[in-house]
Amino acid sequence: MKQKFAVLIVAVAVFATGIAYAHHSFAATYYVDREVTVKGTITQFFYRNPHSFVKIEAPDDSGHMVTWSIEWGGGAQLTHDHVSRDTLRPGDVVIATGNPGRDPSEHRIRLHKIVRPSDGWKWEGVIM
Repeated sequence: MKQKFAVLIVAVAVFATGIAYAHHSFAATYYVDREVTVKGTITQFFYRNPHSFVKIEAPDDSGHMVTWSIEWGGGAQLTHDHVSRDTLRPGDVVIATGNPGRDPSEHRIRLHKIVRPSDGWKWEGVIM
């Protein structure tokens, strides 16, 4: 019986390690030591797990309008932070700040802070 229990413990540990390893590293996708800010108009808000995304139309460094993909926390984390699928709507003008993606052509940001100036709503935090 003790041997079966030990095998079960090892199997659970191996499985749990595999799950933790499978979660991607933000440092592989984003410059975690840099920060950018974009102001633009929301075109889409994907409230989902494991990560939500906000799509924003805003200018790039050269002034051309592009779609920025802003990576945010998952639905469960956002619910805990009092953010729902109805908090942000297409047409809302927001200011988003976070880590820029390593590939500048992708126009990606890992969100740290988002503000809607029209009513002062804001969220600030760290996504996991």
